Amino acid sequence: MTSYLTVARDAEAELEVRRSRFLCTLRRVEDEAAARALVEALRKEHWTARHHCSAFVLGPPPNPVERSSDDGEPAGTAGAPMLEVLRGRGLSDVAAVVTRWFGGTLLGTGGLARAYGDAVRAAVEVAGTVRRELVREHSVLLGHADAGRVESELRSRGLTVLGATYEATVELRLAVPPDGEPALAGHLAELTGGAVGSTVIGELWVDSLGA
Repeated sequence: MTSYLTVARDAEAELEVRRSRFLCTLRRVEDEAAARALVEALRKEHWTARHHCSAFVLGPPPNPVERSSDDGEPAGTAGAPMLEVLRGRGLSDVAAVVTRWFGGTLLGTGGLARAYGDAVRAAVEVAGTVRRELVREHSVLLGHADAGRVESELRSRGLTVLGATYEATVELRLAVPPDGEPALAGHLAELTGGAVGSTVIGELWVDSLGA
């Protein structure tokens, strides 16, 4: 697996069902601790609400970490339908928390499941999605006299420069999808007269280089 979707931005969406309010807070998170911290922060912020149900998916397919909580609602009526929405949209690195203020009318198990799922769907529509790609991190070592010119040329040709370190030599770090490596080699050969190449120093997940 070399790509997956996550949310493009943080978002909120609210709906009302028979006087009960359902507020979905959707956040991009990197680990389980961040997801659980979000739940606790919202529990404190919206302390008058009865339930703070949650679902989150973390890490790339095919084996992401998945968790959900009904937080006092009948089993399977909140966390599970919320998680199904995230799964159905193919999202990861995301936490959804639906805060519910009870309106005095029981919704039944089916009504609750629909309301929690619909709240997450609405928030996903607000957030939008972005694709994450697995890329290789390349290191390019250059002399100070050439570094600025080469970096500028690489950027102008659409390559992603992650950073530069200026010491005795200058190290440029580039994010390159596997199918872009031949082009990188060609660019470097052209720009340095064949004197400089690149070295793969690792892999990382980044938001789509074409976004």
